[in-house]
Amino acid sequence: MSDPVLDRLEATIRTRRDAPADTSYTASLFAKGRAKIAQKLGEEAVETVIAACSGDDASIVPEAADLMFHLAVLLADAGLSLDDVRAELARREGVSGHDEKASRTA
Repeated sequence: MSDPVLDRLEATIRTRRDAPADTSYTASLFAKGRAKIAQKLGEEAVETVIAACSGDDASIVPEAADLMFHLAVLLADAGLSLDDVRAELARREGVSGHDEKASRTA
């Protein structure tokens, strides 16, 4: 099941991939390369954790949005999509988390 907002976000990210870096934050991330994109994703993950531990549940939402945005940028940089993630989640559906983790190769 797709989500129109996330699908539009993904489409916007893809159109900005080749835009001039000075015209778009998204384009500037692509211009800086995957390591910078991954770093930003990590920063947003930490900020989401901090928000989750702050006691202010409403503060989680904007951080989660930033996290999802930067994840979508990373996926696009890798030539992957939200559909790839959806397919993986569908594959795992009904499988115990312990069993799924144990089935991964090292």
